[in-house]
Amino acid sequence: MVEADLDEWRTMYDTNVIGVARCVQDLMPALVAAEGEVIVIGSVAAHVSYEGGGGYVAAKHAVRAMVGSLRLEMFDQPVRVCEIDPGMVASDEFALVRFHGDAEKAAAVYAGVVDPLTQEDIAECVAFVATRPKHVNIDSMVVRPRAQAAQHKIHRVSP
Repeated sequence: MVEADLDEWRTMYDTNVIGVARCVQDLMPALVAAEGEVIVIGSVAAHVSYEGGGGYVAAKHAVRAMVGSLRLEMFDQPVRVCEIDPGMVASDEFALVRFHGDAEKAAAVYAGVVDPLTQEDIAECVAFVATRPKHVNIDSMVVRPRAQAAQHKIHRVSP
């Protein structure tokens, strides 16, 4: 945090926090009318801080707080509110953005991890949440690959 690039933090906050808030505000009338659901993709970073992740962790903690507040605000409306918090998802785009296009650093994130989550895994979680009966609300779902027991504890195999 001491050496953080605050412009990067601003981008993370604008994307993860302000972007979610804008979408919710713009879509809520239609969601209420359709008895729909708000499904926000958060991160396990909302649950545990880690070195070098101050901006991302702060943004994802904010997302978690917003979703909790939204659920309370919408309690009397026919709208379900869920947060899905993935752990390690093998996504070249995410890692490349995180490391400013440095493909070697991006690949190192997933090196030796057997079966990290895929974007399709997270899509299946979204589909599961969205297809529950209307009276069922899944407040939050934490999903990690089996190889990731915790944010900091990842099983890696040598090549």
